[in-house]
Amino acid sequence: MVLVIVVVAAALLAGLAANRFLRPRLLSEDDDTGMAVKDLVGPLLTLTVLLLAFVMVTATGSYGKAEVAARGEARAVDQITEAAEYAPAAQKTRIQADTVCYARAVRTQEWPAMADGDGSPAPSVWSTDLRNSFRPLQGEPAFGMLVAADNKRSEERQERLTQATPSVPSAIFYFLLATLTITVVALGTCIPRRNNRGQVITLVVITALLATTLCIIRDVDRPFGGIVDVQPTAIAEAERQATRDFLAHHSAADLPCNDQGIRRNT
Repeated sequence: MVLVIVVVAAALLAGLAANRFLRPRLLSEDDDTGMAVKDLVGPLLTLTVLLLAFVMVTATGSYGKAEVAARGEARAVDQITEAAEYAPAAQKTRIQADTVCYARAVRTQEWPAMADGDGSPAPSVWSTDLRNSFRPLQGEPAFGMLVAADNKRSEERQERLTQATPSVPSAIFYFLLATLTITVVALGTCIPRRNNRGQVITLVVITALLATTLCIIRDVDRPFGGIVDVQPTAIAEAERQATRDFLAHHSAADLPCNDQGIRRNT
């Protein structure tokens, strides 16, 4: 990074020095026109568009990973619920109850917290209880399936929480904002002062498109807190199925948690 800054600064100083001292010797006639501002706006606009496109791809990739992780976690929770059918009755009841409570905690506690890039300790209470419920099953056929599904759940949850944090650093975002501002100002400087209705309309449209692109980048870079956000649809469906399996042999009062996935006082 230091090398890039030094080289670019040296090139700028060399260009200014050549413009001031070397150009009069190379040109036999007086030339005061040089490159107009409008000649420099084209490369600036191209740079702005390329930067926006690159950052857009990065932000969209983060959004896609968050969505995939949310679905993968829900599938793992569903697999734990199904694998519990092969466990003895006591462990089966405890595991299925824990999956219901875990899904509720993710949906109601952790999902809103991810809007600010944070997590919640509520789901960890039930994931710990799940692992404790696996211990009596060592040597049983269901043990391997349960452990594998729980490991997958843990990995997908970690990926989901990772993607909740913005992938585009604030410095890059504000650099894009500054670049966009300079570009718009330069474009406004270059339009004619009279009979410029068409140019003004075009400038307004370009400004709106560039600003919208930057807003979209900001939005999709926060997959769980923007306008276009990842909804807890998959984990809600896993919760519904786990609740259905649990209530087939028990009542809702037997669940160790309330509707928000918080442990009941016993």
